[in-house]
Amino acid sequence: MRTTLKLVVLASVLAATGVAHADVAGTYEVKYEEVSSNCTTTKLAYAPGPLAVKQKGNQLVVDIDRTPEMIGAPAKNGKVSAKSKLGGTMIDGMKGVFSVAGRITPESTLYLVMIGEYSANGKPLCTQTWNVSGAKQGTAAAPPTPAKPSK
Repeated sequence: MRTTLKLVVLASVLAATGVAHADVAGTYEVKYEEVSSNCTTTKLAYAPGPLAVKQKGNQLVVDIDRTPEMIGAPAKNGKVSAKSKLGGTMIDGMKGVFSVAGRITPESTLYLVMIGEYSANGKPLCTQTWNVSGAKQGTAAAPPTPAKPSK
């Protein structure tokens, strides 16, 4: 009896682990919600749009239009962590280092926190933070929840 219970528990753990090894590579349709900023003048604003996650060998690359590519190590559990080198931003004369951290669920939904640290002429300017969320393009939407019958 104990052996059977152990096998059932082990099978459950292995099944759950298999689900956690989601394929994170793909293009996600995301929205950006600014969470905080200490920028007093110019701030970056991101419109909803595509965010690409690519796996190149032992590197995970997060690519957002008009933002330096962020590079990290791929994790097998859907976690994402990547950081860019200092690069140009969508505002002339302003450079930035960007980082993301979060996860991609087995259902292909992305949840990240993105931080932009800005500088100009080698001097730090300010920092901005966003919540980034969205679904992988080309994945089927979850089926609607059936309505409960009225009594």
